[in-house]
Amino acid sequence: MALSGCGPRCTPPWTPRYRYLDLLFAVMGTVAFLVDLAADVWVAVSYLRAGHYYWGGVVLSLLGLSSLTTQLFSWAWYRGDPKELHREQLSDQTLLTLHLLQLGYLYRCLRALKVGFQVCRDEATTEADRGYAVFLSHDISLLRLFETFLESAPQLTLGLYIILQTSKAETFQMLGICTSFICIAWALLDYHQSLRIFLRDKHKLGILPSAVYFLWNFLLVCPRILSLSLFTVLFPRYVLLHFLGIWVAMFLWVTLQGTDFMEHAGFEWLYRAVVAVILYFCWFNVAEGKTRYRSAIYYTFLMLDSALLACFWVWYNLPLSWDSPVLHALVAALLCCSLGILLRCFYYRRFHPTLQAASQASYDVVDTRALAVDDVAVSQQEPFTGHINQRTYKLSQSFFAGLLPDIGGQQNGHLRM
Repeated sequence: MALSGCGPRCTPPWTPRYRYLDLLFAVMGTVAFLVDLAADVWVAVSYLRAGHYYWGGVVLSLLGLSSLTTQLFSWAWYRGDPKELHREQLSDQTLLTLHLLQLGYLYRCLRALKVGFQVCRDEATTEADRGYAVFLSHDISLLRLFETFLESAPQLTLGLYIILQTSKAETFQMLGICTSFICIAWALLDYHQSLRIFLRDKHKLGILPSAVYFLWNFLLVCPRILSLSLFTVLFPRYVLLHFLGIWVAMFLWVTLQGTDFMEHAGFEWLYRAVVAVILYFCWFNVAEGKTRYRSAIYYTFLMLDSALLACFWVWYNLPLSWDSPVLHALVAALLCCSLGILLRCFYYRRFHPTLQAASQASYDVVDTRALAVDDVAVSQQEPFTGHINQRTYKLSQSFFAGLLPDIGGQQNGHLRM
């Protein structure tokens, strides 16, 4: 992990450490991607073989859309990175071919595993090599997050809708639902883990905080997906209008926050569009500043929207029998939501770095700019000598404002000396 939070005299950020835990995250992320892909293909083929061409077509469309978007971001980032950054890399023509074949993301995963294994195995590895391994892992985490919410989350909603509509669950459906739920929570955890790479060791994400973070995201996503599925059962033709209405609102909200993530303006609009899709399902912070009230407004809106969708289903199915499995699911969703909120509050109170470093304990994600007293000693450390992923660093600044200084003006991937 990197050191952070020093005063204005420092030359941050500091040298990151690529640990075996980071390599484990990379391995598990790659395996999860392959398993989820296999499950998606199985689900689509099963629907097509059963004669449900519409459902199979929707699954394949979601898979194709997420893959195209992921490959587009991956190729844009390769083109934007300095040529000298990626050593021993394939030629531009070969990389373009891989991305056209929808294999660019998988190539990134395999290359990151190779570099990460070499860094962990070789004790004499340089700071630049460790920084490069971290650099590769950051882009993969972002791409995994985009792919998950463009494909897994909508497909999960579709899978639950089909089960509720047909009142039966096949093996391939249950497998697809389980893998999608796990992939969503895992993508959020892996993304948060990648943001913490710039923080000092005492703020790294350990096993217990990781478990709590994974669990509260899982518990909050479940009720949202269930409410959307129930609404789709009642109004299958209007769920698209519901999505477009909220997506437009979230897109405008993200745009008004003035994001500056991509190097080119055209790709910045695409990035904002993808973030709006993520916000349709869960919270995602994109701008630096106090988010205590922003996140409170967002969660209030999302919970009211989800509750309204669920109430529509209850109203249209009155009177309900206490033996109804859907009613049991709604009660379980309410408990999941309550427990998820409690775990989220517990996480930010006990494990979030801004609260650990601040003298106040009432701030949320990027509320505080106060520094821990012992952070002053960081200025005596050696400056960073590895590669910096400006894309992830900007997002990390948004999440952990006050703990990370600005490094604007430096080209992505260049050495910080």
